[in-house]
Amino acid sequence: MEPELTLAPHLAPLLDELRPLEDLYHAAYPDATPADFDRLVDPGFWEVGATGRCYSRAFARQVLADRHGRPDPATWLTDEHHLQEAGPGVYLLTYRLRQPSRVTRRLTVWRRDGDAWSALYHQGTVVSV
Repeated sequence: MEPELTLAPHLAPLLDELRPLEDLYHAAYPDATPADFDRLVDPGFWEVGATGRCYSRAFARQVLADRHGRPDPATWLTDEHHLQEAGPGVYLLTYRLRQPSRVTRRLTVWRRDGDAWSALYHQGTVVSV
């Protein structure tokens, strides 16, 4: 049974800021660019993909740069967004991503420094529908 997640009211504006940044960083947004990735992804970033493999920042950036055309926003649907504070200036953004061939649960660790956001870590886990 999945837990019922309640968003703390003070986190709602931060969640509103992060939702579009998440799409830019993994190029789900049609106009996402490698420059968006460079701006949003911390130099120490790494991720665990839906396959369970670990990937470096450099590998993730190259995949995004090589992607021919961005996903159609109608085929990459996100929902169930939740934000939790993990520590001072550090937040866990979780959501579900529905793609044509699979559904995954996603988690990105974001750090806020002033008005700037930086993705530190990302993980995707395939789930059954």
